[in-house]
Amino acid sequence: MRHVSFALFLVVALMPFAARASALHDAVAAENLSRVGELIASGEAVDAKDTLGRTPLLLATELNNIEIARVLIAAGADVNAKDSKLDSPYLYAGAEGRLDILKLTLEHGADLASTNRYGGTALIPAAERGHVEVVQTLITAGVNVDHVNKLGWTALLEAILLSNGGPAHQKIVRQLIAAGASVNLADREGVTPLQHALGKGFQPIAAMLREAGSSLNRLKM
Repeated sequence: MRHVSFALFLVVALMPFAARASALHDAVAAENLSRVGELIASGEAVDAKDTLGRTPLLLATELNNIEIARVLIAAGADVNAKDSKLDSPYLYAGAEGRLDILKLTLEHGADLASTNRYGGTALIPAAERGHVEVVQTLITAGVNVDHVNKLGWTALLEAILLSNGGPAHQKIVRQLIAAGASVNLADREGVTPLQHALGKGFQPIAAMLREAGSSLNRLKM
């Protein structure tokens, strides 16, 4: 019985390592910057993928290790390489609020039009999750503020529908309006951002939308 328990322990303990495909993945996972540099210098492939489709750069982004991400990008790592879940270093950094790494990806060819598994750009989950600085950074970079994902939602709609309407999301709504986001672009049911804001009791957001010209006219009553 003890042998079975120990074997089970080993399987569980080694599960995180099973997804790694290269020594470079291991060095990144260990957050060993010097080893990462040595492996790159020795010719290790910077865009090798593990069994989950992750490159070392995506792994570094998940860990929010800015220095390792910087070294990998400087060595030519692809900031748009997607894993099996359609995450890329750029998309993941935007969605998870990894601002420093996001800026690095934007400086090195991030595809602003690339989309995640929900058909959304990096801006949409950033808006939903209240990443104020990330949203502004993406807007400044030129991302499409009116992109509609597979759910039929824009960044503005997600900032209302999937938020608590607090200060961070109020700032994001203000940023999106200032960037020219359509305040009357309704969801698939014809419900406008203003109607959603009113329905959730988000009065400050509703006031901003009204001032920007949002209406209830496209509602299905």
